[in-house]
Amino acid sequence: MRLDTQLPAMSLDRVPGFAQEVEGVGFDGVWTSETTHDPFLPCALLAVHTKRVQFGTAIAVSFARSPADIAYTAWDLSAASGGRFILGLGTQVKAHITRRFGMTWPDSPVAKLREQLGAIRAFWKAWQSGEKLDFKGEYYQLNLMTPFFNPGPIDHPDIPIFIAGVNTGLAKLAGETADGFHVHPFHTPDYLREVLLPAIEIGARTAGRSLKDVDISVTAFTAQSAEEERFARDQIAFYASTPSYWRVMAHHGWQGAAEQLSRLASQGDWETMSKQITDEMLEAFLTGDDGRGLGRALVKRYHGIADRVNLYRPFQPGVEEGFWRELITEVTASR
Repeated sequence: MRLDTQLPAMSLDRVPGFAQEVEGVGFDGVWTSETTHDPFLPCALLAVHTKRVQFGTAIAVSFARSPADIAYTAWDLSAASGGRFILGLGTQVKAHITRRFGMTWPDSPVAKLREQLGAIRAFWKAWQSGEKLDFKGEYYQLNLMTPFFNPGPIDHPDIPIFIAGVNTGLAKLAGETADGFHVHPFHTPDYLREVLLPAIEIGARTAGRSLKDVDISVTAFTAQSAEEERFARDQIAFYASTPSYWRVMAHHGWQGAAEQLSRLASQGDWETMSKQITDEMLEAFLTGDDGRGLGRALVKRYHGIADRVNLYRPFQPGVEEGFWRELITEVTASR
């Protein structure tokens, strides 16, 4: 199991220092996200200010970009880093695509993402091999690539693509065509083991692959204090109120609670929402330190179902460095 971390929200001028700290402490990878900042710009700095760690997007919003835009950016990042970049894509939800990005939501998000991945790889294949770009699909028809716009081959053209999802449709797609699957923080090990992994395996079989061909990357809620528990409770309540994520709650028999949380969210009653997360729910979503070390607890919780683990709580240079070094040591010892 590899231990990764995520880039906290910060200005670009601080990324080089953060990158060097992450590598020095001993993390295996670092992920950027698309929340308040562009996810790709920090990756350029991670590429040139690290030598060992992998890095990637978790996630970049795929439907906010064209396949060409994504392909060019990933190509440059792979070349600059010696092949350490991982392209992580997610669909987001309809409201954000239409009302925040001003783009069109497809009739079938899974079908469009499948086609988008194929189109991105068609660009990479054309650039690496020199063969004609000729991609035909329902959403994209791509057949123009003149020498002036062709970046040419690179040393590491096989760029891994991870996709993210909560439900089985995207999990099946990951098994069919992706190199990895970003498990949403709003998950439980039982949901991962009993719903998502079987769906990934079904998708993999349709493409003549196996579950082992897909790296599973999880972001885990953790807590070692009452304050961290309160924060986790708030975040779990927020995610559980989103209808797209209700299947996780329903899997545990908590559909009614999810619907109540949605009603409270529509009223803006955030304080009451967190009180709806019972201790049983918290235990299902949260990894706590059982006295033997948080790293060991994570390894035990995700053994056999995850290849990479990332804490929802981000690493911050100079803060609790002893904790992070111990965590890395415990997870590394499990390999």
